[in-house]
Amino acid sequence: MKSRVAYFGIFTSLALIFSYVETLIPVNFGIPGVKLGLANLIIVIALYKMKIEETFLLSIVRVLLSGFIFGNYFSIIYSLAGGLLSLTAMALLKRAGGFSVMGISIAGGVFHNIGQLVVAMLVVETFSVIYYVPVLLLAGMLTGLVIGIVANEMLKRLISIIW
Repeated sequence: MKSRVAYFGIFTSLALIFSYVETLIPVNFGIPGVKLGLANLIIVIALYKMKIEETFLLSIVRVLLSGFIFGNYFSIIYSLAGGLLSLTAMALLKRAGGFSVMGISIAGGVFHNIGQLVVAMLVVETFSVIYYVPVLLLAGMLTGLVIGIVANEMLKRLISIIW
């Protein structure tokens, strides 16, 4: 039990560090809300190394802490919507089987953007933001692929963690 708590703390710390590092990267993709999602790397790895309930808790804790430290109320709402929808989609695909780490991560990137887009529609009370869908889907696929490739390589190299 103690090792589970320690690993949870390590994963949370890594996710926060990656969130901070991402704030330092001066990359602007030209579309509001599009970023690489480095902290999602930890969530993808946790999906394979932790129980699903712990992974959901990790995702919520990461979003809340990084939102309070680096963001604001709206960033927390957008991130929670995207993160929880993304993790749900990834967990379902993982359970279904037949998908690679990269495929699951790509789905996570796409569903993260869909979750955020739904919140944006509710906040601005219009469906006009739906025009962002093609660009957000492409961005989600590309960032999901990058995160999936890195996660796959890390999972190959990680010492077997016993949960």
